[in-house]
Amino acid sequence: MSRKHPEGLELLASAMFNKATAFTPAEREMYKLRGLLPAAVCDQAAQAARALENIRRKAYDIERYIYLQGLQGRNERLFYRLLIDHIEELMPIIYTPTVGQACQEFAHIFRQPRGFYITPRDRGHIRKMLDNWPEKDVRMIVITDGQRILGLGDLGANGMGIPIGKLALYSAGAGIHPHQCLPVMLDVGTNNDELRNDRLYLGINEPRLTGDAYFELVDEFVQAVQDAFPQALIQFEDFQTPNAFALLNRYRDSVLCFNDDIQGTAAVALAGVYASTRISGNDFKDLRIMFLGAGSAATGIADLIKAAFCETGFSEEQAARRLWFANRSGLVVKSRENIRPHNLPYAHDHPQLHFIDAIKSIRPHVLIGATGSPGTFTQEIVELMAEINHRPVIFALSNPTSRAECTAQQTYEWSGGQAIFASGSPFSAVTFQGKTYRPGQGNNAYVFPGIGLGAIACNARKVSDAMFLAAAGTLSEMVSEADLAEGAIYPPLADIRNVSLAIAVAVAEKAYQQDLATEPRPSDLHKWISNTMYDPTY
Repeated sequence: MSRKHPEGLELLASAMFNKATAFTPAEREMYKLRGLLPAAVCDQAAQAARALENIRRKAYDIERYIYLQGLQGRNERLFYRLLIDHIEELMPIIYTPTVGQACQEFAHIFRQPRGFYITPRDRGHIRKMLDNWPEKDVRMIVITDGQRILGLGDLGANGMGIPIGKLALYSAGAGIHPHQCLPVMLDVGTNNDELRNDRLYLGINEPRLTGDAYFELVDEFVQAVQDAFPQALIQFEDFQTPNAFALLNRYRDSVLCFNDDIQGTAAVALAGVYASTRISGNDFKDLRIMFLGAGSAATGIADLIKAAFCETGFSEEQAARRLWFANRSGLVVKSRENIRPHNLPYAHDHPQLHFIDAIKSIRPHVLIGATGSPGTFTQEIVELMAEINHRPVIFALSNPTSRAECTAQQTYEWSGGQAIFASGSPFSAVTFQGKTYRPGQGNNAYVFPGIGLGAIACNARKVSDAMFLAAAGTLSEMVSEADLAEGAIYPPLADIRNVSLAIAVAVAEKAYQQDLATEPRPSDLHKWISNTMYDPTY
């Protein structure tokens, strides 16, 4: 990055440049560090070992989260080296499930400002405010308004933990430079009385902004970004369902953006469905799929699966007929009142039934939970799915782990080891009747980093549905026979950099095919994108 290299204590306080005890004697002389560090010179590997030892000795995951946030603020490259090398151990700390607790307690564990905050009081000033951000080559923005954080609801400004965590995964998982990343909190108030009565709460203490004023504020931000950071991709994250769809539909054809809850979740789920057919032996085009939950995540998955069905030769109507929704009121059918617009394509002519009776009637091959309500996949439901299918596919996708529709242990036991299981947050391996199963984690981290990397590498004008289909297909192809033998329908998280690179290449390739890329096409797309990936080694 083009900036003056700091010296002395200023250097040791710079997260970007600091190497702490790894500075060599020559560097200590050059940068006026003599006397400011202990005598020993420790390489990055030794520093990582020390950091990992400190992380592991802590009693609670939230303490590990706080430690890692502090490390990111002190020595950015060491933080990312540690995260890349130990992603399976540390991703559950910096992201789901621990980030849920971190957001709930954000105001109480706050140590150091990170990211960018916008409130209604900033209306008319957002473009000028963006000049306060020190980095000028921003390529990746994650923004939330904190209204629907994971399965935890309205956490207001505490939701800033989500953009921070997502962008850490962009850098670790896909090699997007940390200083090209901008976490944004659209602080428009909260309707969470507990937060508003907390004297430590850091957001504006007002009810949520709604209606035209809300959308005008988002419009101002989006337009300001187009001027300040014209090559930036905007990822919308954890917006409540009506606003999530409204904002995606408002900008998807004119701005480089996507909604990870709708589209990223969809690509990961579709990849899991594709991979599951390699275990079940079912043809993808023959599947019947039922969703419990009818919000943004479930509908986004259905929309992408519908597009995938259409690629097999189905009409949109035929494809939609293979997808069914149920919620707390039972099966979503055409005769129901007040069906939300995004659910209408999946409201079929059928008698109204309770969830369990709907399973008996529809006989789905795949059951996908996106409810945020723990325990909704009961023993009766799992046993019924195993009775209907030799290898039932059961996805309990709600985050964090405490909100999952069922656990991996329950699913394998209740299905007699027949189920093909995936969850949104991690579950440990399960041994049942002498066989060990590795539950698949349908985590968006498999997809969104690669999609972002591919889109910004080719400087795409927009992110198309075809790019998400390409990402899903690529991810499913990276599941090995060894993974499948363990019941896993996703590759190990340790492979996330390779997965992200493969997805980025597929996404960029699709952008060139659709004439959406503005960067000249290189002769070797894989090598070109690989060479752009951030390496935190020193």
